[in-house]
Parts: sequence; C-alpha cells; structure tokens
Amino acid sequence: MDEAYLNITQYCADEELSPDEAVSQLRAQVFEIAKITISAGVAANARIAKIASNRNKPNGQFRVASDRATIMAFMRDLPTRKVNGVGRVFERELDAIGVKTCGDIYPQRAFLSKLFGEKAFQFLMQVYLGLGHTSVRPAEEHERKSVGTESTFRDMSGKEELRAKLRWIAEELEKDLARTQHKGRTLVLKIKLHTYEVLTRQVIPPKAVSTADDLYNYALPMFQKLEREIPNMKLRLMGLRCTHLASTKKEDVDFFGLKRPLSSTSTSTPTNPSSLQRTNTDDNGEEWQTWPEDEFEAAAREERQQEFEQLEKLSQEHDSTTTTTTPRPTTNNNTNINPIDQSHTRSQQKASEEAERRRLRETSIPAYPKKEYVPSSSSPSSKATAPADAQIWHCPICNRPQLASDKDFNEHVDFCLSRQTIREAVERGKDGGGGGEER
Repeated sequence: MDEAYLNITQYCADEELSPDEAVSQLRAQVFEIAKITISAGVAANARIAKIASNRNKPNGQFRVASDRATIMAFMRDLPTRKVNGVGRVFERELDAIGVKTCGDIYPQRAFLSKLFGEKAFQFLMQVYLGLGHTSVRPAEEHERKSVGTESTFRDMSGKEELRAKLRWIAEELEKDLARTQHKGRTLVLKIKLHTYEVLTRQVIPPKAVSTADDLYNYALPMFQKLEREIPNMKLRLMGLRCTHLASTKKEDVDFFGLKRPLSSTSTSTPTNPSSLQRTNTDDNGEEWQTWPEDEFEAAAREERQQEFEQLEKLSQEHDSTTTTTTPRPTTNNNTNINPIDQSHTRSQQKASEEAERRRLRETSIPAYPKKEYVPSSSSPSSKATAPADAQIWHCPICNRPQLASDKDFNEHVDFCLSRQTIREAVERGKDGGGGGEER
C-alpha cells in the first residue's frame, strides 16, 4: 500500500488525542514495524489532506486548520499543479488564461465553463474554495478499476536485488488478483527514484495476465529499458499494477452469456414430489410455492404436447379452408378457367402441401432431444440423467436445462427454432397472408 485516507475523528475523541498527536503516533508505529518513514497531511477533507501530505516529505506531517479563513489562505497561493486532477496539459491551459495559482481561479471564472466545460468549472471552483470529500469507504465498496501492489524500501541499487524485488512484487500481485478474481489486460510498472521522482511504464500483453510468471516476464523488459535510460539507478519504491481488468468470476450465465432464471437446480432424486413443495413468503407477505424440478419437467412435457396438437389443428383448419374456398381445377377442356385464378389456386395448393409436409416432419421428430437433462430417476429412460456435478446449459428458446455438449445443445436449439418457424408458417397460411411461391 502506497497511501491511504483515514478518518481519525472518532479515534481522536475516544483516545482523547489531538489530530497531530494521533498522526505522530501512527507514523512512529509504522517506522517501528516496517522500518520506513512516512509523511502525513491532516486537514478537514481528503483533497487538502493529500496536498498537505506532500509538504514535509519524506518524514514529517503538516496540518491545515479546519476554519474557513485558514483553508482559503492555504489554497490561495497554491500552484494549480499541486492539486490532484490537474496534470501538465491542464496546467499549461490554465496558465495560458492567467490561472497560475488556485487564488487566480475565481477572477477568471467567467471563461472556465466556456473553455473547459461545466464539469471542469465545478471542479476548479471547489479547488478554489478548498472543498473535498470527507467520506472514507473501503475499496471494496467501489467499482474496481485496477489491482496493484507496491513496496517502499530503503534505497536499493543492486541489479540482482532489484530483480528479486520485482519478482516478489509479481508474486504478491498474483495473490491480489486471485483474491479479487481479476486478470489485467494492461500491466503498469511504477518506480520511485531516491530523488522521489516517480516514473511509470506500461505494456499491453497479447493476453490478460494474472500469474506471477507472466507479470514478471512482461514487466522485466520495461524495467531493463529504465536501467539503460538511467545508469546507476537507485530506487526506494517499486510497484506493479494491472488495469483494464477482466473478471475471472464464474457468473451464473447460460451458454449464450445470459443470466439463468432463478429456479431450483438440485439433481437429487425426490421420492415424493408433492411432499417437496416449499412455501416461501415474499416482501409483500404473500405466500408462493416453489416446486421441485420433476414437477416442471412434467408440466413442460404437457405444454409441448399441447403445442403439437395446436399445430396439427391449425394445419387441418388450413387444409379444410383451402379445400372449401378454392376448388381444384378440373381437366375438362370445356370449362373456362381464368389463367390468373388458376395460378393463384396452384400457389395455394402448394402452400397447403408444404405446410402438411412440414407438419408430418414435425410429428416425426422426437418430443425432445435425446440428450435432454432430466434430474429425476422417474423420467423416461431414453433421456440422459446427468451426474450431480455435471455442467448444465439452458436453452434460450424453451429455457429447459441441457447437458453441456456443443453438438447436442445445437441440435436442441435447432429443434426449438424449427418448431417456432412451423407454427408461424401455419398461422400465416391460415390468415391467407402468403405461403404461395413467387415466380
């Protein structure tokens, strides 16, 4: 850890210490345990405390009193570059309009929003007034943008020592990445010279990295380049950081990356399904029942059967309608038939025949793919029963569980899609909206 924000208000009240005494005690304990010196800033908010911590480096502390007059006086003569959030480019842009110190912000306020935007204007006005956030929350409560490890030590210049330190930092970062369940697409190397100058270099590996070997192997070339650029380099801090993170958490998603529905996934074999109904109470105090999976299996099979019966009924209605309203043309040469009507009749006949062929193919398809996942031993023996630790994918069409097999799962999805297509074709034919072939 390189730096941290602490809210010591309650601690000072409990221990009956002044802020200066509490911070002095903290610095003494860090030196006793870690054998390194630290600097600290004490102020009414995080922004001013951060600025104050740089006043008495490397082994000191600085306090800005909490009254408004002291804060305004502290910020008035402060160069804008000393404020976190003002980089070299922004500093030059502010300098071009006459803003060299934080006290120059207010006289030039009329130009700020027009030149830099409303957000930058609000940020600069808060800087001028010495405002900043006062809430301190653990890092876990924020969306993680990066994972890093740094180590501060006494001045070190030996080549082997520095490489050993880099390897150790890579191993520590591997542990942090495993703990937070992330990989990094960008790797950043940070060093601090004995002169307190901070340098950073970064690389984008061809793959997201998380192991100590990968971290060290990609960081070493950057470190070697710095050694060539800075002969006899002497360091007092080294760190590695992964950014553009990729999560390694196993989310509850299906084959297509969609979140699975909240349903029971137990693979146990119930002896009495009706006895396994569970009654739960929601936020409104209403009771609802959760049924075991074999109940869902039976209900789904019944629903599929009803769908096939409906398809057959629709197809028969379509055939009867075509037969009643559109008589077949006779071969009698004495009958006068309009060529346009005859062509329309043939198109309708072909549509009816095609719908019937599709219906016959549909009924010849088994009611469900042969590798359907069935968690109950009471299910048909033709369906596969998965072991307790088997991976399950859910069909995005019918939302039923399937064994994790690419071939079988694709066959099942094709089956569901073809069933929906047949239903739509038959219904379109019934409405008379098409079905005829275009020539």
